[in-house]
Amino acid sequence: MSTPVKLAVIYYSSTGVSSEIAKELAHAAEKAGAEVRLLKTTELAPEEAIASNEAWAAHAEATASIPVATPADVEWADAVILGTPTRFGNISSQLKQFIDTLGGLWAQGKLANKVYSGFVTTDTAHGGHETTLLALYNTIHHFGGLIASPGYTDPVKFVDGNPYGTSHCGAQGNNPVGDETRNAAQHQAKRVVQLAAALKASGLS
Repeated sequence: MSTPVKLAVIYYSSTGVSSEIAKELAHAAEKAGAEVRLLKTTELAPEEAIASNEAWAAHAEATASIPVATPADVEWADAVILGTPTRFGNISSQLKQFIDTLGGLWAQGKLANKVYSGFVTTDTAHGGHETTLLALYNTIHHFGGLIASPGYTDPVKFVDGNPYGTSHCGAQGNNPVGDETRNAAQHQAKRVVQLAAALKASGLS
């Protein structure tokens, strides 16, 4: 009997939108048979900045029990889904800082031959959905990882329209995560698990 795919869902979220999508991905992956670790990155913002934003402070308190990701979680995983809000068309400093801690594993070749995928949130309709994911995937090329983009491999992707990964426009909190985003996340998670299982069965991972 084959062992289940080990998936790490690693994300940064300030006010909770990325966190909600990460949970949807984790749940869908578990339903697809994966062993999942849902993990957040370390918060780098000062306490006074967090406290000055009611939604940010509330989310920090609500997710206090979610474990912080470590390089060991990436080494453990067969597949990794990384998530971030966009910051000027690029990934957040919190996710980037975590990625920068993976140099030791990279030097040992331990980031290669894993399946990777990404998701992103923005506050504006054209505020970095694609550029942020493409920037993230540049890193995966350096890892020697295999990018599992969802493409247009399911009808739900023609609805959400982003072949690079699940994305959501939060519109400054005025657009909650709905079925369009959830369906896209569910498909992405299942695709990642399926591809990681195939790679694992091949003996290459």
